[in-house]
Amino acid sequence: MPKKSKKQQSGGGGTPATVALTTAGVDFTVHSYDHDPAHPSYGEEAAEAMGVSPDRVFKTLVADVDGALTVAVVPVAGSLDLKALATAVGGKRAAMADPALAERTTGYVRGGISPLGQRRKLPTVLDASASAHATICVSAGRRGLEVELAPTALATLTNATLAPIGRA
Repeated sequence: MPKKSKKQQSGGGGTPATVALTTAGVDFTVHSYDHDPAHPSYGEEAAEAMGVSPDRVFKTLVADVDGALTVAVVPVAGSLDLKALATAVGGKRAAMADPALAERTTGYVRGGISPLGQRRKLPTVLDASASAHATICVSAGRRGLEVELAPTALATLTNATLAPIGRA
């Protein structure tokens, strides 16, 4: 059973993502679980561990759109439509970013990249399906740690564009 805790106090051992949420005064819930390095999918593992539908758990991916790093936030139940992502940000071509570059740029490790509290603020696109849910879960900045919040709060804090960038 995942541990849950409401975070409203500042800082104290949080990740950059939880610190950003606390600083912004956003309501959120932290879910932690024991990460299994052998699990084939970080996102599906999170959904299973938390007992949350995979269409409410979103993964954070970093892509290169016409030479500019861009964050895509899509449900773990599907995949990223790179062409749709490029279109959403006014680009022509998109490809997944080099994982090492994504880690250096965001300040997070793969499987724990959060759309919040990144080292360098990148353009962000949130899949439009997020708006169908009262709350969604995204990485809180490390493997085994998720944060649940309203999709509108996530979009506001990341200055995200909402667009249909996910594929089932």
